[in-house]
Amino acid sequence: MWQAPTFDPVTIDREFSWAENIGFNTMRVFLHSVAWKQDHQGFKKRVAEYLGIANKHHIQTIFVFFDDCWNKVPKPGVQPAPKTGVHNSGWVQDPGDPYSNDPSTYADLEKYVKDVMGEFAHDKRILLWDLYNEPGNSGKMEKSLPLLSKIFEWARSVNPDQPLSAGLWAWDFEKLNAFQANHSDIITYHDYEEPQWHLRVIQILKLYGRPLICTEYMARARNSRFSNTLPLLKKEKVGAVNWGFVSGKTNTIYAWDTPMPDGNEPKEWFHDIFRKDGTAYKEEEVKLIKDLNNEQ
Repeated sequence: MWQAPTFDPVTIDREFSWAENIGFNTMRVFLHSVAWKQDHQGFKKRVAEYLGIANKHHIQTIFVFFDDCWNKVPKPGVQPAPKTGVHNSGWVQDPGDPYSNDPSTYADLEKYVKDVMGEFAHDKRILLWDLYNEPGNSGKMEKSLPLLSKIFEWARSVNPDQPLSAGLWAWDFEKLNAFQANHSDIITYHDYEEPQWHLRVIQILKLYGRPLICTEYMARARNSRFSNTLPLLKKEKVGAVNWGFVSGKTNTIYAWDTPMPDGNEPKEWFHDIFRKDGTAYKEEEVKLIKDLNNEQ
């Protein structure tokens, strides 16, 4: 997304108009150190252009730095084509594996974080810095704790106006969860469970006495839906950022562990709201989102 040849402001503008139309006011967007390493100034220029588009549609951004999910080795240049019917087949970790637990890489990663965050540390178009997506995923577990600790240290030294967080997501990762919760200005978390289990998580996290944002939810096949989860989050005064928006290269209409090699549309989409032409997957969902966002 952030490389010069594939940065696409026309598509971003079009899709953000759909987001604005249904009442979204926040997007969670992943950065990537590989694109920054290619072209520091160009990367920041494109981030600024993106923020201008988002702001035009009255949308603030949660930017994500590091990420332990999916493919291990990110590379610059032309990216592999999506694998037919495979969820997130082209998604790459940042900084990747084994780089995330190799201290010799930390000096460059520190420059990246401080350069990008420093550039936008006082930018009101950014709602929150999400420092590390699902640390410990892909079998890394506590191996990600040193880098997680470092990015909080680097970010605190920048001292941005925006709050810092790293979302809790695996409830058995005791050390990671404790660190994330204790060091986050706003408690963010991921939950793809049914509402009764999701509510228990909310009740526990409220004990920290800080604002809550659910930065990932909504997997229809797991009965985490707009119809049953979004009203819960609204009632509990928890920010709601679902995973997925437009069906596209990420292939997230397909479930995590249920590939469809023929590429046919699944009977029920896993994530996403809109088709590529902007029509809704389910009109009743779009109506619900609009109605809830318009309620005072």
